[in-house]
Amino acid sequence: IRRPPRSTQGVSSAASDVYKRQQLEIQNITKSYGDLKANDDISLSIKPASIHALLGENGAWKSTLVKFILGCLQPTLGVLRWMGRRVLITSPADARQLGIAMVFQHFSLFEALTVVENIALSLDGSLDIDALSTRVNEVSMEYGLPLDPTALVADLSVGERQRIEIVRCLLQEPRLLIMDEPTAVLTPQEADQLFVTLRRLSEEGCAVLYISHRLEEVKQLCHDATILRNGKVISRVDPQEETVASLARLMVGDDVQKAQPKVAVETGKPLLTVTR
Repeated sequence: IRRPPRSTQGVSSAASDVYKRQQLEIQNITKSYGDLKANDDISLSIKPASIHALLGENGAWKSTLVKFILGCLQPTLGVLRWMGRRVLITSPADARQLGIAMVFQHFSLFEALTVVENIALSLDGSLDIDALSTRVNEVSMEYGLPLDPTALVADLSVGERQRIEIVRCLLQEPRLLIMDEPTAVLTPQEADQLFVTLRRLSEEGCAVLYISHRLEEVKQLCHDATILRNGKVISRVDPQEETVASLARLMVGDDVQKAQPKVAVETGKPLLTVTR
């Protein structure tokens, strides 16, 4: 996978201008279901080579917004711009043609098939399985996500299954990679390796839209954050200048109190006893 360098030193003025544009611009997007506005006048910009967090509690309508980017839904109002050009994304195939890929929280893999067979199903055109196996091995090793192309998915761990999803996206050479709760199923060690991979992609020029409820890792990884609440943009912040508490407050609209264990109380005599 070869992408332009993140730095614009030594590149032509035309190429430099590309890096001054936004990778993706969402402008005044609204989605109405009758009287309900799922997304209400949302504007969001994602820069090339950046890792941008999309935050919000459950029910903030983040998934609906992402479906516009993937072409799974069409907005009621508003436009999408890709590299400064207005686009109409009517299907996931349109999104792939632009260079948009997504790793979903819930994997879409066939357990009875091998790693390379699952990847082949997502690629267009006729394929040489042996050549694809070699490519899967090369890309997975290059990005620190080692995979055996011949392994059955049913025999793999959850972390290894996520690697398949990521490598499948990388083979499409994405310009924007969307990650939905990627560390929810990972061990701390696997999460650390994922962060290494995402930082490398960012350095190579790929933009990342990162959706997570784990605010510590958002602070650690992301350059920008857009926060939704009830389908509206509440704030745009630099997560590294925020605290976990301030990010949580923006997400829910109030201070988030730590859960306190209940104090044990003395109970009375049993009301019912069952014996053999």
